[in-house]
Amino acid sequence: MSKNVHIWIWLQNNRLIKAVLDSDTGILKIYDEDDELILKRTGLSKREIREVENCIVRYGAKRLDGQTQSFRFL
Repeated sequence: MSKNVHIWIWLQNNRLIKAVLDSDTGILKIYDEDDELILKRTGLSKREIREVENCIVRYGAKRLDGQTQSFRFL
């Protein structure tokens, strides 16, 4: 996994949400608690990726360590 890929998790409406943001490729993917893709945005600039991360932090999201295994947090 690239060092510029950030994974965030948070609870929204009693559901676990996961966001994967890649500032190198400008891709944002958001998954629900069943790991189903619910939103994908491409072509984002690094500034837009930072803005999205700031919004996610306001929801109380926690950033996962890049070495964390998938769904280890569950």
